[in-house]
Amino acid sequence: MKIELRINGMTCAACSGRIEKILSKAEGISQAVVNLTTEIATVEYDPDKISVDTIIEKIEHLGFEASTEIDEDIEEKNRREAKKLKISLIISAILTIPPVLGMVLHWIGISVDFLHNPYFQIILATPVQFVIGWRFIKHGYAALKAKSPNMDVLVALGTGVAYFYSLFNVLTGRVHHGSMEGLYFESSMTIITLILLGKYMEGRAKQKTTEAIAGLIHLQPQTARVVKAGKEEVVPLADVEIGDILLVLPGEKIPVDGIVTKGTSAVDESMLTGESLPVDKLQGDNVYCATINQNGAFQMKAQKVGKDTALSQIIKTVRNAQGVKAPIQQVADKVSAIFVPAILVIALVTLIVWWFITGSVETSLIHAVSVLVIACPCSLGLATPTAIMVGTGLGAKEGILIKGGEYLERAHKIDTVILDKTGTITIGKPQVTDVIPLCNMDEDTLLSIAAAIEKGSEHPLGKAIVAASEEKSLNLPEAKNFYAETGKGIYAFIEKKKIAVGTPALLSGFAYDLTKAEEKIESLQKQGKTVMLVGDEEKFYGLVAVSDQIKPTSQKAIAELKELGVYVMMVTGDNKLTAQEIAQKAGVDDVFAQVMPKDKGKIVTNLQKEGKVVAMVGDGINDAPALVAADVGISMGNGVDVAIESSDITLMHGDLLLVPATIRLSRATIRKIRQNLFWAFIYNTIGVPIAAFGFLNPIVAGAAMAFSSVSVVTSSLLLKRAKIMK
Repeated sequence: MKIELRINGMTCAACSGRIEKILSKAEGISQAVVNLTTEIATVEYDPDKISVDTIIEKIEHLGFEASTEIDEDIEEKNRREAKKLKISLIISAILTIPPVLGMVLHWIGISVDFLHNPYFQIILATPVQFVIGWRFIKHGYAALKAKSPNMDVLVALGTGVAYFYSLFNVLTGRVHHGSMEGLYFESSMTIITLILLGKYMEGRAKQKTTEAIAGLIHLQPQTARVVKAGKEEVVPLADVEIGDILLVLPGEKIPVDGIVTKGTSAVDESMLTGESLPVDKLQGDNVYCATINQNGAFQMKAQKVGKDTALSQIIKTVRNAQGVKAPIQQVADKVSAIFVPAILVIALVTLIVWWFITGSVETSLIHAVSVLVIACPCSLGLATPTAIMVGTGLGAKEGILIKGGEYLERAHKIDTVILDKTGTITIGKPQVTDVIPLCNMDEDTLLSIAAAIEKGSEHPLGKAIVAASEEKSLNLPEAKNFYAETGKGIYAFIEKKKIAVGTPALLSGFAYDLTKAEEKIESLQKQGKTVMLVGDEEKFYGLVAVSDQIKPTSQKAIAELKELGVYVMMVTGDNKLTAQEIAQKAGVDDVFAQVMPKDKGKIVTNLQKEGKVVAMVGDGINDAPALVAADVGISMGNGVDVAIESSDITLMHGDLLLVPATIRLSRATIRKIRQNLFWAFIYNTIGVPIAAFGFLNPIVAGAAMAFSSVSVVTSSLLLKRAKIMK
């Protein structure tokens, strides 16, 4: 089983790493992934071996708070936390200003008695150190107890050493009234204040990384009009149950997924499909949560509520994507796991060496404190998840739903894209163009027979034949005992005659020669039309040609893929001539025709054996084997029937232009992650030695540490400016 837990109290990558480490070692837990940015742990466990309560206890034993309640309103939660942090920051700043002012005045030779009074400084510093700074002490103690030191240990140790050394000097009489020598209260207070400022700015910036989910959540209406016994009642959305009859007035958002039972209207479904034109809704049509009813009032029956609606599934997909780590983050995780212990050792060595060189306890402590304070793994821990969150959010805004950071990362390596034809390159709604009887039979009779056989078919070509017969209002003969052969066509019995509609391969076993029809078939295929043959076991009836138009954006999308250095291929079950005609018009590099669905996966694996990184783009149903086999499976959704489970990435709008956009998004995100990691490593690589060599005041070190985290988050937010659509 899999469960998501909200974890409060994490401050750096060492925290999330410690939780992952402890949980992963527990019996019954197969995997634990903790996202520092979203504060959500995803745990896969065996309920027969370990309970959820036990998992929560293990997390709380480490000094964190854990809950199964995942706040839906992320924006509100972040706002509350930011408000608390702001209050702490303001109080800390007010208490810190007098000692800092006293220090500055002392530097320029001005003496203000009460500012320089050591007991006055103790009164101000103590609440900052032990009340406002309690969060660092509490979490630092828990981390040490769990033998996994984190950022809180560094801050608590650094500020604690400065505070207690100053207190010791005051209580032992080493500091005289009016003297600032031996007092470092302002250093400990300023460090805590600056770190809180960094956390506050970081929190404000992180709020913006969750805008994608918050925006989707706010699309949902809060109430619904339930009709009972002829009376309507406005109820909270949570009270709507499956089977309830709801009334939707013009201008209102549709509260849940359901089916129209009474009335007609036009519904704006652009938030799901990206299509700007409203969709007409009649009795029996499906309607979806958060889409907008434009003109007519109608009644609907609730079919999917709560977490089962299409919108909720989209929200879940985006949230899960932001919670799954990208492989590139493993670098930062490994470094963070050994980073804090290494810094503690470096700080101890700094203390000993400076003590040996100068013989001054004060100088040695100050340099050691600088090392402790400047070294923080926060920036390392934030480098990847913040970029992933912004990247997946940007993708969701454009209609690209990415299942996880792993797939977002993998997409930047794509060098080969395989496109399905029907519904991907083409519109997917073919129309009958030619009905050609090749026996003593008129066109309407041939079409009615073909339509009768195809009536139960879900294939787009079969639906086109049925639609053509309906347009002519033809009476269809009764067909029984349907049997489909995948990739070939369909059989059925009409008046005890076994009749087939499909490819030449389907009719090849019948007792007649099809050579006379070959010239006509080839002529139609050269025009890019798909030809369906109709006949019984003894007699060949004729041909029905169907044509599917290329989507308006397909040629541009394929050209953009080539600009990105991607080799583009098309795969289809259609015949070679038709496939080549479509491929030529669309501009693809290579084409596989007359391919069975089960063989599409083999094409993918063969390319992978050649060292290609393959993306398969299809409808997510008959292309499932290829989607699963591909390095990245991309499903063309229509915004509602999205094949989220069968693909790694779902394109909500069904627009092929989103494929090159996905690759651009992936490349931009990976560039940003590498940039973030580079600067995070450089910051610590340069900062720690500077502090150890005594060139950094603890206050400056605290400011630099706070700035490093804020700068990484801000850098990730710049990803929002990336232009993924041309």
